Amino acid sequence: MLSKLARSALDLVFPIHCAGCGREGGILCEGCIDGLEPVGSPRCSACSAPGVDGVCRWCLQHPRGFESLRSPYRFDGPVRDAIHALKYRGVRAAAETLGRMMADFLEANPVPADVLVPVPLHSRRLRSRGYNQSALLARAIGKRTTLPVDEHHLVRTRNSRPQVDVSSREERRANVAGNFACDSDASGLAVLLIDDVATTGSTLSECAYVLNGTGATVHALTLARDA
Repeated sequence: MLSKLARSALDLVFPIHCAGCGREGGILCEGCIDGLEPVGSPRCSACSAPGVDGVCRWCLQHPRGFESLRSPYRFDGPVRDAIHALKYRGVRAAAETLGRMMADFLEANPVPADVLVPVPLHSRRLRSRGYNQSALLARAIGKRTTLPVDEHHLVRTRNSRPQVDVSSREERRANVAGNFACDSDASGLAVLLIDDVATTGSTLSECAYVLNGTGATVHALTLARDA
């Protein structure tokens, strides 16, 4: 509790500076947002991997649980720095700007969605960090789209290694296998999974398979795509 209060106090005392130009006021200013590199075409129609026309080889070999994965930006430069500020440096206020960027992309590129479901953290990691960055992003998106946010539909049952510490695609896929559970019935529900970054899409796919098992159809949205 004390660490959470301390982080809240720091948010108020120390101003946020733009990850692109350093200007005070927000994690990314409007000028820098306009200059960000999008994940353009061609890209994999299933997982948004850049430079792929149609479906990438990985998705053909490893079918996904989600119907689609979309990411507006590349995980590079100011976007990378902004996500790291949110995820590792306790700058929770960054979620408002980054979530708005995701909501704007969703408005321009709609997918069927009844509810936003953030990728959950294991309880141990949640206690250590003090918050789930994906949940903060989902709440910010929900404010701007009026979509409800369900932070309890998915549970992370295993505290596996962070995906950033796992190198190969196969290892990432194995690292998250069996990590998630869902006890509720989601028959007919269209779920939009929310996370900060997609690299191989293995975490999102594992979450989607669990939701599929309860009757849901799943699309996924992240702020960034790491090629």
